[in-house]
Amino acid sequence: MEHYFGNRGVIMFLTRAIAARAGFWLSVFAFAACPHSVNAQRAGEEPPVDPLSDYVGDYLATYSIIALDRSTGQLGMGVQSKALGAGNRAMTAKGGVAMIAHQASANPMYGPMSIELIERGYSPEEALDQLVRGDEGRDRRQNAIIDSRGRTAAWTGARTSDWAGHHCGVDYCAQGNILTGPEVVQVMAESFEASTGPLAERLMDALDAAQRAGGDARGMQSGAILVVEPRVRGAFHDRVVDIRVDDHSTPLVELRRILDLQRSGEMLREINPLVGRGELVQALDFANRAVAKSPSNDNAHVALANILLRTGDRDGAIASLITAVSLNPGRRMTLPRDDNFEVIRDDPEFLRLIGG
Repeated sequence: MEHYFGNRGVIMFLTRAIAARAGFWLSVFAFAACPHSVNAQRAGEEPPVDPLSDYVGDYLATYSIIALDRSTGQLGMGVQSKALGAGNRAMTAKGGVAMIAHQASANPMYGPMSIELIERGYSPEEALDQLVRGDEGRDRRQNAIIDSRGRTAAWTGARTSDWAGHHCGVDYCAQGNILTGPEVVQVMAESFEASTGPLAERLMDALDAAQRAGGDARGMQSGAILVVEPRVRGAFHDRVVDIRVDDHSTPLVELRRILDLQRSGEMLREINPLVGRGELVQALDFANRAVAKSPSNDNAHVALANILLRTGDRDGAIASLITAVSLNPGRRMTLPRDDNFEVIRDDPEFLRLIGG
């Protein structure tokens, strides 16, 4: 019989198995994970949870990849699933510590408990071994861990629906279940090994490669990319990329669109310092790249118009503004107040554009 760690009896069973090495802290952690089950029983407000009841939830038919970028210290994961909101249930991460994938008959407690163990000196292999050995539902689980040192561990339970499997290479693990075949995991691994550039884009490319190879045998519904970095002093959070497409007929297409939009915005943030230093050639390059990365980003077209106007290309600037307004008619209200375009406020073409 399969159990979910959220059931009080099972969560205590698991924590006792780990506490022999991890200490009393994990017992406290377990109670913190479900305090209502203890408090409510004492107060008599509701009956205790039956520790033998089965966990019932959507089966996360999923393929995913977790990875480390050694040049930045970033940890990331990409996932696609024929299940609603896989990104909300299939991944856990902490910058500078580890990234964890928990899928198939997914148990989200594997995430925070793996983080706790790794922070206390366990290797991913040791942490996953402790969790799997204490989990009566392990045969239906699929889990993978990569830590900030690139150490990996993965588990595919014997009763996970075919095709299911995993492959761990240098600085990554690729895994999946209910796939069209082993080639899905294989091409994810090959794509990641052959790629360069920002971690989020490498993960995105690996997901696309997996889908071209057949992907989830049940189809597509949701996808997500999460990238975290070691938290520096004063940082509010560790998330660099956190994009989720919870329900879509082509989730990877939408995921790519949003990722490109974010990357376009990152390029735009490089422009103001360059303009301030008078480096207009470099600023123009960033603006053009931002437009190319996300042609539907009206902010990018406005930024390009600004740089073109500064370089004396009035016609090019007007053309970029026309595109921006076509993408976002609300720009007609904001452009007249933008001091970057003060020199063309009386220009007939500009006035026609804003409806003046």
